[in-house]
Amino acid sequence: MKFIVCENYEEMSKAGAKIIADLLKSKPKCVLGLATGSTPVGMYEELRRMNKAGEITFKDVTTYNLDEYYPLAPDHDQSYRYFMNHNLFDHVDIDKSRTHVPNGLAEDPAAEGAAYDKAVEDAGNVDIQVLGVGQNGHIGFNEPEDALYVGTHLTSLTDNTIEANSRFFASKADVPTKAITMGMGTIMKARKILVLASGKNKHYVIENMLNDRITCHIPSTLLKTHPDVIVICDRAAFEG
Repeated sequence: MKFIVCENYEEMSKAGAKIIADLLKSKPKCVLGLATGSTPVGMYEELRRMNKAGEITFKDVTTYNLDEYYPLAPDHDQSYRYFMNHNLFDHVDIDKSRTHVPNGLAEDPAAEGAAYDKAVEDAGNVDIQVLGVGQNGHIGFNEPEDALYVGTHLTSLTDNTIEANSRFFASKADVPTKAITMGMGTIMKARKILVLASGKNKHYVIENMLNDRITCHIPSTLLKTHPDVIVICDRAAFEG
């Protein structure tokens, strides 16, 4: 696990975008695993700028997102499909038919999860998986538990996560309490994992990713077992 400590959020975002851009240049038909939330927004803005400037292209790229609120329609302004369209897909030369987000209205979430995992596998698995980390160490919506799931599945969100995400909704009561998320096994199949963390409230997570312990109660610590992980954080997250 390699750590890159940046001075601020902007520097972190540009460092993350460069890693993605380098992949797009070396492997134009790559498969990207994408994340939502406030942390990667700056990286997506930089990728949009680079695309507009003609430095990179997304025309042959395939994407798979980590998760989606359940039950939430893709055109809901707080859905992760809406987020990705608004922050990246609507502004770059990507074929939207090759962008994938779990179906937040799936009648059978278990079948949706199995089909999603098969689609990722059939695509050759993810080349770079982008991850944010929650204050409690969740990645995707794999929340702290005694045991974690391997495949994509329906999960309940912890109160900590609901509280953290309530800033995006009119009230905490409006935040969905469930989500469909990639499981740890699907995430760990990515060839490379890129973790972004910003702000003092992520110091606990970064501190536990730096030590020699692994626990399902801090899911991000499981990334220590992956052979190629880059963690890019700002100084506030690293030093606390």
